[in-house]
Amino acid sequence: MGRIFRFKQFEVDQAGCAMKINTDGVLLGAVVNHPAPVNILDIGTGTGVIALMLAQRFRRADVTAVEIDESAALTASANCLNSPFAERTRVEHSAFEDFNSDLKYEMIVSNPPYFVNDLKNPEKRKEIARHADEDFFDLLLRKAAAMLTGDGVIWLILPVKQAEDVIINAVLQKLFPSKIIHVYSDNTKASFRQIICLGFNNEPPLQEHLYIYKAQNLYTDEYKYLLRDFFLAF
Repeated sequence: MGRIFRFKQFEVDQAGCAMKINTDGVLLGAVVNHPAPVNILDIGTGTGVIALMLAQRFRRADVTAVEIDESAALTASANCLNSPFAERTRVEHSAFEDFNSDLKYEMIVSNPPYFVNDLKNPEKRKEIARHADEDFFDLLLRKAAAMLTGDGVIWLILPVKQAEDVIINAVLQKLFPSKIIHVYSDNTKASFRQIICLGFNNEPPLQEHLYIYKAQNLYTDEYKYLLRDFFLAF
């Protein structure tokens, strides 16, 4: 993948970003939802692609993105400034645990590091982008619960086991799943990701299934429909 990734309404320079644009990020940016978000927070923005997708989708919302890696934060900030959404997007170079805001958010989103206690990547910056300490998700849920509006939601994309663990632990913060999207490469394989939406409303979650491919190198109509407003190829 080249350094510059061109979308229909903006471009993303990936220079200096340990984690490049990937399927997890663009899927999250395409499926998250809220009836009328005013303030949106993107945690661990990387290149800024999710923040930009959300700024495109939610025209009346301001989007704040937080990124711990200084080089990635500078790149994401430049990507936002060079986009049509410059007035409604901003990037803060900060660890999430150090990030504070007087705002309440209708929607918090994150494509977080998820290799908890996994083998560490020898490249330090990529390690930070991909690995989480045991207490990372506890902190994420605790701070998110404090930062959300009463009707606010947090959306995450995670491997299945981590998603199941997060759903269990979220109850401690009085956060409950309202939607679980099971993501499959194709209909011959087990789900490899879950996109989960957590909020304060404790009712049985809506379950959905999303398949990316219908055959080798052929995307499903559903996947193309989701990303039709972003990908040049669709």
